[in-house]
Amino acid sequence: MLEKLFKLKANNTTIRTEIIAGFTTFLAMAYILFINPNILSDANGAGMDHSAVFVATCLAAVIGSLTMGLIANYPLALAPGMGLNVFFSYTVVHTMGYSWQVALGAVFISATLFFMLSLFRIREWIINSIPLALRSAIAAGIGLFLAIIGLQKAGIIMGNPATLVTIGDLTKPEPLLAILGFFILIALEARKVPGSVIISILTITIISIVLDITPFKGIVSTPPSIAPTFLQLDIAGAFQVGMIAVIFSFLFVDLFDNSGTLIGVAKKAGLMRADGYLPRMGRVLIADSTAAMSGSLLGTSTTTSFVESTAGVAAGGRTGLTACVVALLFLLALFVSPLAESVPLFATAPALLFVAILMASGLAEIDWHDLTTSAPVLITAIAMPFTYSIANGIAFGFISWTAIKLLTGRTKEVNSALIILSILFILKFAFLHE
Repeated sequence: MLEKLFKLKANNTTIRTEIIAGFTTFLAMAYILFINPNILSDANGAGMDHSAVFVATCLAAVIGSLTMGLIANYPLALAPGMGLNVFFSYTVVHTMGYSWQVALGAVFISATLFFMLSLFRIREWIINSIPLALRSAIAAGIGLFLAIIGLQKAGIIMGNPATLVTIGDLTKPEPLLAILGFFILIALEARKVPGSVIISILTITIISIVLDITPFKGIVSTPPSIAPTFLQLDIAGAFQVGMIAVIFSFLFVDLFDNSGTLIGVAKKAGLMRADGYLPRMGRVLIADSTAAMSGSLLGTSTTTSFVESTAGVAAGGRTGLTACVVALLFLLALFVSPLAESVPLFATAPALLFVAILMASGLAEIDWHDLTTSAPVLITAIAMPFTYSIANGIAFGFISWTAIKLLTGRTKEVNSALIILSILFILKFAFLHE
């Protein structure tokens, strides 16, 4: 049955290899079990029910990974994505003032649009319309956004009325433990230890419990209720002018994130042809958009492909069986909700900084000697953390790229899509205020 479903022999793999690959991918991305509920339940963010978000995170990963494995037969695992969960909680809900129900409605609408774009093959046109340098800038900006959130939640930086931001009280145990966690994580990752992120999180959690800084709530229990978030999305509420930029941001970041991950995993697994063609591409995109829609119904931010899937591919994963093993492990993770509730925010902060490093690495490929490229790239990247919004960063990036390229006569580097989007963003800033 497994051979018929996943074509193991044709992909030069075995059941044992696929299972090991699935475990490897799960260990690499299991940190989302602790980070996503912490971010979405933060009282200074979306304020959602922690236990319900934990269940939604698990189930979204199960549905996404299972769909990807069975429909597309790719070793791609899915779960609620980093960056968009921060944008969801701290920008859309906390800063812009929308309810988390409306924010979930925006996630559902963006996922539906993604599904339609995939179905009618418009996705490639959109992605090809956005310059590679600008895509790298958006990824880097999200990374910097994650970094400032991580530093803030760890207490390493804090607000200051005179300078906006300043160093926190580093004599407190929370920032010190967060710094220790970051050093542990980087050391483990440099030594290529599997599951370095989750090991760091659990180590700092154990230390904080032993030192009586945070309470221990247990390890195993029956799964909590998902009722507080299940089908609580407000789709009608998301159909308002002020949410257009938010929906657009959810959609575009998911598009770029999914495309980049897909290409990276496919190349590493040897699934991409020499001419760049990816078999079953349409199925992959439909699986991803379906997972995002399902996640919003369950009660979590955008579900997307995880770049950590490359860890499983490096371990030999070549088919959808790898993704199905990940799905099974996320299903079993439903029973460790007390452990997730025991993890403090400062224990997950190092993971945010680590993901920020990975996302900012794309800036190395930018031609910094070309001012017409480097200027809009830097504007895009720094606008996200400084305005506390992925949407603003994308808008600033598009506008500055289009304006600078046109003013310097580099018209070939500007297309109709960039011009239209830039005009729409300018109108948004002129007539709509968050």
